[in-house]
Amino acid sequence: MHDSKIIVALDFASSGEALSFARRMNPQQCRLKVGKELFTLAGPDVVRQLQSLGFDIFLDLKFHDIPATVARACAVAADIGVWMLNVHALGGEKMMREAANAVAGSKTQLIAVTVLTSMDAQDLAQVGIAQSVDEQVSRLATLAKQSGMHGVVCSAREASLLRETCGDDFLKVTPGIRPAWAGSDDQKRIVTPAQALKDGASHLVIGRPITRADNPQQALEKVLLEINEC
Repeated sequence: MHDSKIIVALDFASSGEALSFARRMNPQQCRLKVGKELFTLAGPDVVRQLQSLGFDIFLDLKFHDIPATVARACAVAADIGVWMLNVHALGGEKMMREAANAVAGSKTQLIAVTVLTSMDAQDLAQVGIAQSVDEQVSRLATLAKQSGMHGVVCSAREASLLRETCGDDFLKVTPGIRPAWAGSDDQKRIVTPAQALKDGASHLVIGRPITRADNPQQALEKVLLEINEC
């Protein structure tokens, strides 16, 4: 296992595309994220195939169900050997505690989703949450830490806040990362890689700026250079 802070999101419609992409990348320079679309299509086999290429895998399925169901799902994922796994913090303390117990003793890092980076204050209000994004993220991150999570998924814009409330050792995995030379796509709360790490992010999730590049490995190295220069 290496210490790369870059997690590349494999937002592909087939396992063949995902594996073809992975073979072009250096597993010492990034980790890979398998999300709902790819996992629903290809299942655990694609995770094992990616692992066989030397990659650590973040299984991004955002479990949110009754505690026993989530715990059993997390135990299965840990048995597969995924490096990282997530649940929704809105599932509550009992769900998160049982999930944490289910992966105890494994190498799997278990993190909780706070507020999706596609959401802003107006979106929260539409689902009945009156708090600001920062207040909701802080509340859920604190609950996640109390429940035994290794960290959270949050916007890099909240990383500095969570560094203060939850400490440096609490993982802060940040989607919505866009290099200075890339577009924002559908993310609303975005930050550059260098700024995210400066603000306290532990890992950066980057998708299309790398996966849709003509030369993905070169794009990854460009991101790494941007980080190092700053």
